[in-house]
Amino acid sequence: MKKRTLGNSNLEVSAIGLGCMGMSFGYGPAQDKNEMIKLIQAAVEKGVTFFDTAEVYGPYTNEQLLGEALAPLRHQVVIATKFLYEFGPNGENLGMNCRPEHIKKSIEGSLKRLRTDVIDLYYQHRVDPAVPIEDVAGTVKDLIGEGKVKHFGLSEAGAQTIRRAHAVQAVTALQSEYSLWTRTPEKEIIPTLEELGIGFVPFSPLGKGFLTGKIDTSTAFASTDIRSTLPRFEQAAREANQAMVELLTRIGQGKQATPAQIALAWLLAQKPWIAPIPGTTKLHRLEENIGAANIELTPDDLSQIEEAASKITIQGARYTEAMEKQTGR
Repeated sequence: MKKRTLGNSNLEVSAIGLGCMGMSFGYGPAQDKNEMIKLIQAAVEKGVTFFDTAEVYGPYTNEQLLGEALAPLRHQVVIATKFLYEFGPNGENLGMNCRPEHIKKSIEGSLKRLRTDVIDLYYQHRVDPAVPIEDVAGTVKDLIGEGKVKHFGLSEAGAQTIRRAHAVQAVTALQSEYSLWTRTPEKEIIPTLEELGIGFVPFSPLGKGFLTGKIDTSTAFASTDIRSTLPRFEQAAREANQAMVELLTRIGQGKQATPAQIALAWLLAQKPWIAPIPGTTKLHRLEENIGAANIELTPDDLSQIEEAASKITIQGARYTEAMEKQTGR
């Protein structure tokens, strides 16, 4: 697996990482723990060194899964997790809390669950409007000084927030949604990251599975699957958005590649400091995603994709209005 460095930091990761949320949370029932441990360990064997989780996935269960799977391989991997929410005694989400004292409490729980003494990349999961970003960055700076965190990250933050945080503690990476069907970071975020020397970790690089070509108007989602509530996955939107899958399929045929592989190769071709984290619960999908790192898209391929994509209007908002309020400040 090829490696990439996130921005101007010294944090080297596999070109394709593994987003682990869906193993425990968000996409229907949690998967069998032992099967997921095998999958995570198989990913390491195949060259994946970059694993992404968060306190809220479960809550807690995804960090525990990753901790158990990676404990014997800890020296080979980069673990990223996230803080944001406060939880009640039964795991109920009590809302955002990024006050310094709560971040310091959260890190202790994450370290314990992940069976490690240091978090490689510690993200603020969303911007908390109640707490100045300087206070958040300063707290993580303290945790770095204490040796509990190596690198600071932000997720779904706006350009001004990134600048303010970076002035207090260097931001190593921004994690936000980016793919051929969510291109909003291109206008302001990517130029800001390039200027400041910050890496970019796209989540949902396969459009929550849509860009694989395996979802159509007949696909049914469980009530516990986040996609059952998203406007972009309503039936009419799914039908209209097949045009993007058809484009990826067409390009893939010339490269002996799947639509998913072309979608990931396109992201890798955008900047050398981009490292996407597609999620999966299946070994054959893991192997397919990893294969994207070996696909070279020529300037001609990229201009062909750009020209065709510019004629496709993606239908449906990526999130509900309530969810969108938590992003991009």
